[in-house]
Amino acid sequence: MNKKIDISVVISVKNEELNILKCLQRLNRFSEIIVVDSSSTDRTPEIAKSFGARLINFKWNGKFPKKRNWTLENVDIKNEWVLFLDADEFLTQEFINEISHKTKDDIYSGFTINFENYFMDKKLNFGSSFKKNALFKKSKGRYEKIDEDMWSHLDMEVHEHPIIDGKIGVIKSKIIHKDFKTLEHYISKHNDYSSWEAHRIFTIKKDKNLNLNTTQKIKYFLISTGIAPAVYFFVTYFLMLGFLDGKEGYYFAKYKSFYFFQIITKINELKKDKN
Repeated sequence: MNKKIDISVVISVKNEELNILKCLQRLNRFSEIIVVDSSSTDRTPEIAKSFGARLINFKWNGKFPKKRNWTLENVDIKNEWVLFLDADEFLTQEFINEISHKTKDDIYSGFTINFENYFMDKKLNFGSSFKKNALFKKSKGRYEKIDEDMWSHLDMEVHEHPIIDGKIGVIKSKIIHKDFKTLEHYISKHNDYSSWEAHRIFTIKKDKNLNLNTTQKIKYFLISTGIAPAVYFFVTYFLMLGFLDGKEGYYFAKYKSFYFFQIITKINELKKDKN
């Protein structure tokens, strides 16, 4: 009855003391918890150790691999199945029960995970959904390689997608995505993300190892045409009924559409700098 689930949970962190406690509290059923830290200066390492997590410090040299690929290549991970989490992602018992059964089916090499998103402390029931392939066999998956040439300070794979060899299933139960940090942190974080995406799209034609999924192709096309901000807002706020989430739904749609606007204008700036 008390047998642990043979899945290794890897949490990538930096200064996450506001989130990591709630994250770790949901993981007692797993046989291994690994916290990969980027030299946090707050209580994150202390909290991780208090829960018996295996704490590993990661220092990025600005080149491939980043944090998650580095962990897969350099850390002795106990289990074949690995679940990658951020500190602001909290598991439910329904989710844990589902993955404990589905990962026993050898037909799958990985799973797509769906999220229940919160923004400004409110659960969003409508608008665009959030999902990613964050659960896969360590022998079957790696995050895509992107040569950044030192233009990014993001030491973890944020927009890099896992490339998984084999069949990918879907976990129906959702993970709660709720960041307890401030709106200022959200804006700052997405400013960094938009800079990364601008550089990525600007240099994408030179990438000989290009391997885009359907979502990436659509997103990059809309960005290249300049209509991504308007399309995103119209689709998520009106067609996907984001307006039913009240002012938080409106704010979320506006911030995300502005995120695409940032990418477009930063790409234009990069083009001018190259001329």
